[in-house]
Amino acid sequence: MIVAVVLAVVVLGGGVLYWRSSAAATTESVTVAPGTFPQPPSSAATVPAGFTQAWREPSAATSAPLVVGPAVVTADGGAVTGRDATTGTAHWSYTRTAQLCTAGSGFGEVMALYRNHDATACSELTVLAPSSGARRAQSNPDALPGTRLLDTGTLVAITGANYVQVVRSDLVKTTEYGTVVTPDQPGRQPRPDCDFGSFAVTQGRLAVLERCPGESDDRLTVVAPDGGSDATTPSVVFSQPQPGPHGQVVAASGDRVAVARPAPARLEIVDGQGNLVSTFAVPVPDADLAADPPGGVARTTSDNQHIYWWTGSATVAIDRGDLTPAWTLPDTSGPAVRYGDSVLVPVRGGLQVVNPATGAVGRTIPVDRGSWTGPVVPGVAGSVLLEQRGPELVALTPAR
Repeated sequence: MIVAVVLAVVVLGGGVLYWRSSAAATTESVTVAPGTFPQPPSSAATVPAGFTQAWREPSAATSAPLVVGPAVVTADGGAVTGRDATTGTAHWSYTRTAQLCTAGSGFGEVMALYRNHDATACSELTVLAPSSGARRAQSNPDALPGTRLLDTGTLVAITGANYVQVVRSDLVKTTEYGTVVTPDQPGRQPRPDCDFGSFAVTQGRLAVLERCPGESDDRLTVVAPDGGSDATTPSVVFSQPQPGPHGQVVAASGDRVAVARPAPARLEIVDGQGNLVSTFAVPVPDADLAADPPGGVARTTSDNQHIYWWTGSATVAIDRGDLTPAWTLPDTSGPAVRYGDSVLVPVRGGLQVVNPATGAVGRTIPVDRGSWTGPVVPGVAGSVLLEQRGPELVALTPAR
């Protein structure tokens, strides 16, 4: 009887400790009823005469404005918050004592990736409904700090310095590529010792620029993210050495991949077999292209016509179909965003109003960003213009 009592106490104590350290015990979830979240204002037909700051909130775990469904989402510390686009009012929140690694979108929902209990990995992924904040699913991917979430439209890639995995909407892994820490079946990865410099995704394609032992040049590898029948064996479309080091993947579309290289600064277009099909000079400093982009992902936005790439000093419009560059604007602070019948390009002290077809600048709208002089990544929610300024998200509304 004494032994039984002791065992019961041990089991009960272990259960309490487990609960106190579990996600459920360290989480506060505030939700709203579906259908009650306010819709953003209608999209603007034209660019207004000016903009007025409406609100600003910290959002260090996002690299660009995060707009999912009706919500503008901020992610900072351990909190993910769904906000009204116009006022910034918080309508739902999901808060943990753990720190966020990053937040993004996938499958039309909000994805929040947290550090684990000892803060060494980013292994706790939660999916939230954008209109209510309700938790949809959870999983434990293998990721490290610095990871990004890349949405292909039907799948999400979770990046890393030497490992990337892809999940579907139920968070089941569809493929993995790179250095698998504890492989179930060794020998499944073709190059397990390479480092990854940059990534780009499109429907049915995941492009990775690798640096591998014994190879002086970069290697461009394209993997099918759906993985086929076995998630542990990647389906490699092609893997080809590239002409030189220091490249970075900028974008992928269809079966094409755009890779930027310095000395001289250029954009190389690679086809579905890994062959170089065209090269375009890009009028930017070599220094823009000499290092990997932050987080291994080029700063880009897109609309139906173009992918807008910020090199670090200039904004380049790239055709969405064949990835050829259409125009370049120098001395900018970030990529462009479509607003009404124009695109807006951040510059020091304002926004340039640009013809999306030609790149011609019509006028510059003054914007007071205070002491912030770093990169500006724009987004839109209806007629609200959003700017990610480092660790902060700022919302601007048309001036009246």
